[in-house]
Amino acid sequence: MEELARESIGLLAKPTLESGSPNLSSAGAVFIMLKSSLGAGLLNFPWAFNKAGGITAAVLVELGSLIFLISGLVILGYASSISTQSTYQGVVREICGSAIGKLCEICFILNLFMISVAFLRVVGDQLEKLCDSLYMNVTLSGEGPPPPQHWYTDYRFTLTALCALVIFPLSVPREIGFQKYTSILGTLAACYLTLVIIIKYYLRTEHVILYEHHYSSRVSSLASMFSVIPTICFGFQCHEACIAIYSSMHNKKLSLWIVVSVLSMLFCLLIYSLTGLYGYLTFGADVAADILMSYPGNDVVIIIARLLFGISIITIYPIVLLLGRSVLQDVCLNDKCRSLVLMEPYERCTRIVLTMTWIIVTLVIALFVPDISEVISIIGGISAAFIFIFPGTYLLTDVCVF
Repeated sequence: MEELARESIGLLAKPTLESGSPNLSSAGAVFIMLKSSLGAGLLNFPWAFNKAGGITAAVLVELGSLIFLISGLVILGYASSISTQSTYQGVVREICGSAIGKLCEICFILNLFMISVAFLRVVGDQLEKLCDSLYMNVTLSGEGPPPPQHWYTDYRFTLTALCALVIFPLSVPREIGFQKYTSILGTLAACYLTLVIIIKYYLRTEHVILYEHHYSSRVSSLASMFSVIPTICFGFQCHEACIAIYSSMHNKKLSLWIVVSVLSMLFCLLIYSLTGLYGYLTFGADVAADILMSYPGNDVVIIIARLLFGISIITIYPIVLLLGRSVLQDVCLNDKCRSLVLMEPYERCTRIVLTMTWIIVTLVIALFVPDISEVISIIGGISAAFIFIFPGTYLLTDVCVF
């Protein structure tokens, strides 16, 4: 597992893969695809099951989306093989033209930016619950009136301090190879949360009565079902990284890439479906947009899940920031400026300014967003472009050429 994590970090740290020969195994490709997909989107799936109108509707939407998800991965792998490009933006620019390539770069930056907001929103939710649990323990252990909550236990302060003292130092370095031993935490947290939700369902003492959603028309029923597609797109998104993953594989046979795509998506489907199913069965219509917020704050098993998700996001956030920062430098700087940036002082100054700006803006937005579902709706809409629109544009271009 450490070797796979090392390959993952090496891939993300050097997405262009200009040095060294591709040596990523098929198993490593599946693992990195899973690592790219499993994450904060898992927390929103029980809420999506409720919003879709129940278990049957949600699973049907998942299965229908899975066909397009896998098809998009296969198309992108084929596009990478004939364009000899190793990044998503490079493939789109090479095949669809510079105009669509620029649009792709803008969407890529917006997507990474909103993912950063979602990560901080999730960390803020977990900090809020952890602070509340500490306050509850103090209240229950003492006598008399409950003590007032202190300013330093406010999640807004703790999240700001976390960004300044931990996330910023992790995000400033040019390379991210130092995170190779923590890269597996996101996948571990997702699997742990799924197991906890299933076990909690069977150990619950109160049973929730699930009411089927009755809609006034077929149109409203379909609208409710398709409203969860942004959540699915956010949860299953690995298409932005799939071309870099494909380019890093030692064996680039399209048939092998199809197997990698199918296996990774099926495993993601299993994890997301189990989490959505049992989370929805546990809380019904009362399920929160972040499933962890539905559980009590003083539950030790849930606290471990909060810590795992929090730590994994703290280690993944710098990777997302690094990708966004590199694209911003490519988009915003002309050739003359790029030659200056290559000089150490200019490069360091630019890197620090972009990192500070990225963290501050995403933090401010995360502090004022009501819940994660609002952010996921935006991210899912942007991710749909990478999953459906750009692969479809390439397919149409390829058909017109031949």
